[in-house]
Amino acid sequence: MTAAEQLRNEQAAFVAAVAGELTDFLTSRQSIMSAISPDIEPIMGSISNLVTGGKRLRALMCYWGWRGAGGGSGAHQVVTAGAALELFQAAALIHDDIIDRSDTRRGGPSVHRRFSQLHGTHGWALDSERFGQAAAILTGDLCLSFSEEAFTDIGEPAAAGTRARLIFNLMRAEVMAGQYLDILEEVAGPVRDRAGAVSRAQSIIRFKSAKYSTEHPLALGGALAGASNELLRGYSAFALPLGEAFQLRDDVLGVFGDPLTTGKPAGDDLREGKRTVLVALALDQASAAESAFIDARLGSPDLTDEDIREIRRIIEESGALQATEVLISEFGNAAFDALDTLPLDDLPKTALRKLAEATVSRAS
Repeated sequence: MTAAEQLRNEQAAFVAAVAGELTDFLTSRQSIMSAISPDIEPIMGSISNLVTGGKRLRALMCYWGWRGAGGGSGAHQVVTAGAALELFQAAALIHDDIIDRSDTRRGGPSVHRRFSQLHGTHGWALDSERFGQAAAILTGDLCLSFSEEAFTDIGEPAAAGTRARLIFNLMRAEVMAGQYLDILEEVAGPVRDRAGAVSRAQSIIRFKSAKYSTEHPLALGGALAGASNELLRGYSAFALPLGEAFQLRDDVLGVFGDPLTTGKPAGDDLREGKRTVLVALALDQASAAESAFIDARLGSPDLTDEDIREIRRIIEESGALQATEVLISEFGNAAFDALDTLPLDDLPKTALRKLAEATVSRAS
């Protein structure tokens, strides 16, 4: 078997194991929830549907962090950790779609939209939108609870006071803090100084996305396998800039991406009013009139396709898109340079390199 085949087979086996773990976990919880009431089924179905898809980036970062620190292939601890990360990711997506008023996720209705449609189908009383959002909030909360349960199932390596537990707890807290800073920037952005807008946007992506997408999952796997502090610092030097490049690429796709690839309408981030690094750079580099146009239209409920085309034009012609691509390249290069110095065996190092390449160069 070639090295490439070994990598492909081992990674596929892990992804399948995580999928099986999620199925078994949710099946066991399904019986508990059904005993409360069969009406809970749409909540469980929404969670199952959401954890079925996705690229498993966080779970895979955790796995190769585990393997790089000497953990064995296919071990139960890292499979369970991967399932816990996928459940946390699902909870974050549910809540994020509510906050962003996003009606689509992975090419289909978002969870709150599914519940609104359920309300309409049954002809229930009161407001379908409010029901949809309330039901989705509770679904996300239950998913958070399940994530904690799954992580606890790892046992002693994830017990209170362990490095793995501290990383897991910090990851969750930072995401919530970053999410709040994100919504604060949306409402306060037009009236605050633009000089610090780019640095604020970078701080938001670091805590809302970058750390929990790559840095913390990689460190979590390493900690579960008993990685040294030196190796964990090396993991961070690689994974944090990778996570920042990942989110910057996501921001570009949110404005310029192909809906068939992203699973969301074109320009969705502009409709949602996201003040990303890309937008902050445009506000900083465009003319006063163009910046005023972005401020006035960004996040507007009646944003038209023509408005989106105009904002895209401003972003491109101001140089903001090119500047963002430069940042992506810089963060990517920093990640690859750090990866080269990590004292890892060939298999985990190659796996991390391939994950990094796919993360930085995602096509629109």
